[in-house]
Amino acid sequence: MGSSKMKKSIEVILSPALLKNYELKGKTVVIIDILRATTSICVAFQTGVKKIVPVSTPEESMMFRDFDFLCAAERNAQKVDGFDLGNSPFEYQNPLLKDASIAMTTTNGTKAIKLSKESGAAKIVIGAFLNLQALSDYLIKDNNDVVLLCAGWKDKTNLEDTLYAGAVVKNIKEHFEINCDSALMAETIYQVAENKLEEVVLQSSHAKRFSLLHGNFDDVKFCVQINTLDIIPIMVGEYLVKMNQQ
Repeated sequence: MGSSKMKKSIEVILSPALLKNYELKGKTVVIIDILRATTSICVAFQTGVKKIVPVSTPEESMMFRDFDFLCAAERNAQKVDGFDLGNSPFEYQNPLLKDASIAMTTTNGTKAIKLSKESGAAKIVIGAFLNLQALSDYLIKDNNDVVLLCAGWKDKTNLEDTLYAGAVVKNIKEHFEINCDSALMAETIYQVAENKLEEVVLQSSHAKRFSLLHGNFDDVKFCVQINTLDIIPIMVGEYLVKMNQQ
């Protein structure tokens, strides 16, 4: 291998509010919203969903109903009344979703996708603990510099997205140059937590939000499963599709 200067770079953005400090043009951006948008998107494609269009508002999602899309909307960790789907991965395991098209809006995840697109990302892919190894392998083979964008919670940093970014950094760092303290921070936090991931994530503000709203932690337990899927969702034009579908 050549000198370290020949290596691709990897950066971690801990919140979309920090996006203005980074350059995305020409880079592959990984969208991370572990609880729960990016997890649910991966599950949807495993179930056989054809495509997902990320949109900004529930109203915009509902407009797609006229085009035979199912409409998914989540705000503040709850499904919006009147919509077909919310943001729980269990909803996306329904076999009736095979071949469906979905218009999705969530509090944090779809916002991060839209911002990345507007910022000129060369590629946008979806990351979750479920597809950690598949995504890591892809990023190593890909020619672009990588940005791991944590969706966070309403522009605040959150624990679970940072942990996932750290897991990716740990997996691929030998192939990349790291001149980004947030990448080092994320990896350090993950190394502390990796053998007790569920226990650590259950302490997060978002996990506690689920407990108050839904009375259980089933979604959290599901979302911290590692390497259960080998699917990578990718943006092609306006739509997320399963990679190799294009």
